[in-house]
Amino acid sequence: MTAGEGDAPAAKPPHVLIVEAPYYAEVAAGLLAGARRILDDAGATHELVQVAGAFELPGAIRMAIRAMARAGGPHWDGFLALGCVVRGETDHYDHIAREAARGLMDLSVQFGVPVAFGVLTVHDEAQALARARDDETNKGAEAARALLAQIALARRWGL
Repeated sequence: MTAGEGDAPAAKPPHVLIVEAPYYAEVAAGLLAGARRILDDAGATHELVQVAGAFELPGAIRMAIRAMARAGGPHWDGFLALGCVVRGETDHYDHIAREAARGLMDLSVQFGVPVAFGVLTVHDEAQALARARDDETNKGAEAARALLAQIALARRWGL
C-alpha cells in the first residue's frame, strides 16, 4: 500500500455558530477577534449572529438547534456564546449571569452539543477589557479552544 492508500478520509473542518451579545461593543469585538483567530488557525469555518444581551444567548442557540433538526436545515458542529455582564448596583447582574450560564449548560447537557461559554462576568468594564485584549489572556480565544476540544470529543465518540 502506498502512503495515503486505505487511510481514513480527513475530517471535515468544524463549522461553528458564534452567538454574540455585543452590549459592550469594545469588549465583544475583542472576544470575537480572539475567538476568530483560534477558529481560523484550526481551519474551522464559522457564522456569526448577534443578540441583544447575554440573557438571549441560550434562546438563540436553542433556536439554532431547532433549525438543525429541520430537514435541509443548517448544520453546526458547535456553538460559541460570547458576551459580557458587568456588575452594577442592583441584583440584575446576578440573575443575568446565572441564567445565561445555566441556560448554556442546560443546552449542552440536554442536546449533547458542544457549547462554549465565552461570557465574561466581571465587576467593571476595565476587567472586561483586560480579558478581551489581543493577547494570551483573551477569553474569546480560550472559549474557542474549549469548543474545538468538545467538538473533537464529540467526533471521537461518533456524535
